Amino acid sequence: MQFTVTAILTTLITLTAAAPAPQLPTAQDPAYFGLLALHSGSGVHLSSFSAALGSIFAGLPSQNASCDVQDTNTATFYIKDGGLYLYAASATPQQAYVDRSGLGQGKFGYTTGAQGAPHNAERIGWAITNGDLTFDNSTLIACPNSIEGAWSIWVDAGIANPASNTNCTGITARAVETTTPVGCLYTSN
Repeated sequence: MQFTVTAILTTLITLTAAAPAPQLPTAQDPAYFGLLALHSGSGVHLSSFSAALGSIFAGLPSQNASCDVQDTNTATFYIKDGGLYLYAASATPQQAYVDRSGLGQGKFGYTTGAQGAPHNAERIGWAITNGDLTFDNSTLIACPNSIEGAWSIWVDAGIANPASNTNCTGITARAVETTTPVGCLYTSN
């Protein structure tokens, strides 16, 4: 049996083309993360996200949560199956929701345990894209003058100043990985 150079090369090219492409390492989303508001030149820039009274805030002086570590004033999040959760190692789970209806106008809140989501609320659609948190490809909005001088956080539902707020601004919610998450039970409304 005699093989020609052409036959050998043809066989090698065919085998190479059929081989699966090598898998390149991909950046993995952080398991647990805090959120930082980014909007250069605004008062919300570099403010950490907190959770209180069933809502999400940036720059809240005191979230009054019951945490595993005392004096914790930033919320820790994680994403599971497209849902956004507040981390709670030893507490009842709390899950985020968005209400983009005409009534909700982009409300970004959370419920506790078996508490049902409000009417028109959506829970699935959260993702970290290029290091930033989005909901169904929508970015977030921060509105000043909320409780204790904090910024209330909303999902952009096409309303510049949701819920009669004024001077709201679009923000990037940068996910900042934490390797030592702190579990908390955040206050509900």
